[in-house]
Amino acid sequence: MSLKKNLESKILKEPDRQVFFFDESRFVTHSRLGHGWFKTGSRECVKKCLGYKNFYVYTAVSPQTGGEFSIIAPTVNIDWMNLYLQKMSQWLNNKPIFIVMDQAGWHITKKLIVPDNIKIIFLPPYSPELNPVERLWKYIKDNVLKNTLYEELSTLENDLCDFIKTISADIIKSVCSAGYMSCYL
Repeated sequence: MSLKKNLESKILKEPDRQVFFFDESRFVTHSRLGHGWFKTGSRECVKKCLGYKNFYVYTAVSPQTGGEFSIIAPTVNIDWMNLYLQKMSQWLNNKPIFIVMDQAGWHITKKLIVPDNIKIIFLPPYSPELNPVERLWKYIKDNVLKNTLYEELSTLENDLCDFIKTISADIIKSVCSAGYMSCYL
């Protein structure tokens, strides 16, 4: 069954459940260079950090409402995934939702503890283009990481948290909705 038909059949049975799309992304202190404007005829020296200190951000977004819930974690594994689902359930005040996510090992294990108000729908294997939160990762990394030198992990964490707090529901809807309606509903 296609993802579109799978979503339609489940949503039609439970239309009160909001749909969130979930994924994790790694953030590293390793510099990410992008294009820039420089004075004609001059060579600019751009500092670059070669370290690979990192952390992960777990995020679910609703392209329809612009809702978003994120946590920062040192790694990706079943323990952090269970904690994320528990905290998201609390954040939702136990409101029923669907979470659409990929089939990473810690998403499909029998050790996954899914709260009663959350139902999971899995994306087909190797299909990140079907997950709207991937577009949010690009938006965040373009605005937080590109051409910025982070020598300390804590500085990157603080800047990322500050940036995520400023992202409005309208921006999330705009960034994550591109193609959402035609792909899914």
